[in-house]
Amino acid sequence: MSRIEQIVMEIEEYIDNCKPYPFSGSKIIVNKDEMDELLGELRRKMPQEITKYKKLIENKEAIISDAKEQAENIINAAQVHTEELINEHEIMQRAYEQANQTIQEAQAQAQAIVDRAAQEANEMRSSAVNYTDQMLENLQIIIQHSVENNRNQYNSLMSNLEDTLNVVINNRNELRSQNEYEQTAQEDAE
Repeated sequence: MSRIEQIVMEIEEYIDNCKPYPFSGSKIIVNKDEMDELLGELRRKMPQEITKYKKLIENKEAIISDAKEQAENIINAAQVHTEELINEHEIMQRAYEQANQTIQEAQAQAQAIVDRAAQEANEMRSSAVNYTDQMLENLQIIIQHSVENNRNQYNSLMSNLEDTLNVVINNRNELRSQNEYEQTAQEDAE
């Protein structure tokens, strides 16, 4: 079991043991310092993958920019090569054809680099979002479970209090009836 799962279980146990807020079926009284400490520890233990994915997403533009720069360098090199070939008069026609082919290949390579960088950045972002959603789903389940447990405990408490109140009322009524009977008997005797 990971430390994050232990912290989540501690939060769940803490919430289960919190006192219910008076006259409320769904609210509890929480010690803010203890909850802040547990949440702070949870935050500190978040997996490094999330941080890594965030950095990769933030660096997406840098990756794409780098890919474009590499593409421009390839295109510039191809253009320089083309100009050199053109300057050589005897092979000018062949140089022109080779230059165009080189430019097309360079553009295709540059586009492939840009596409691959964008795809990888999107996949990393998607993975980070999915992981975060999964963690939030787990936290939601824990909180819903805690709310249901506390609601059941509160309803049980209210039911017990109502039963006790009914017993007290019945006992008082019996005492009153018995007291009135004894007073009536005593008045009759006098």
